[in-house]
Amino acid sequence: MSAESCPLPVPKPLRYVALIAAAGVGSRVCGEVPKQYLPINGRTMLEHSIAAMLSDARIEMVFVVVAPADNQWRSLKANSEQIDFLRVGGNTRAESVRNGLNAIDARAGDDDRVLVHDAARPCLAAVDLARLIDQVADDPRGGLLATPVTDTLKQVEDSRVVATINRDALWCAQTPQMFRVASLRAALNRQPLDGITDEASAIERSGNFPLLVRGCATNIKVTSAQDLALACAILGAREVAR
Repeated sequence: MSAESCPLPVPKPLRYVALIAAAGVGSRVCGEVPKQYLPINGRTMLEHSIAAMLSDARIEMVFVVVAPADNQWRSLKANSEQIDFLRVGGNTRAESVRNGLNAIDARAGDDDRVLVHDAARPCLAAVDLARLIDQVADDPRGGLLATPVTDTLKQVEDSRVVATINRDALWCAQTPQMFRVASLRAALNRQPLDGITDEASAIERSGNFPLLVRGCATNIKVTSAQDLALACAILGAREVAR
């Protein structure tokens, strides 16, 4: 057979997996229950976040990283074969994500895409998730959802305003954040995790610059009781709209 007649190799289709960080205690919300298990309109916050990631059929598996001593996840209505709980959570989000990626080393290929999501963002819209996958799938440096800063920003010292910050180039990072499995695992394993507050910052430290994909302001992060009430309203309105 001549070289000209040899068939070209068929590229492997991209595989997508989700990793949800759910090992925190959420001390800023209220009560003794970790915030990911607080109820929102009949389901826990974590169940809403899992359902949001499964809203796109391209995501084959959702891995949920919980604390080693956490047993509350066993009571969740999450028996799908697409969901697996990993009891490898760390003291910080970065540690939990790193441990989770290492735990699925044999289950996710280097070129697979991992979408890291925060359990405290239960209001992720399916349209935003789909947009992130569509725009970042072929980008080797990955990307994340974000929204432009709209408020006026003030720099403060001793409770006094000392400067107004130019907001033109400032964006608020959200999740999910999507990267090649091997790239994110390497970025988190090769360096100290101090100061790494999201996956994009780990990728940035390794010399790459992720793509920003515009998200929606309703993809809030629940950090207070007021945020919890807002999440209830957002998800309630969507349910009524359906």
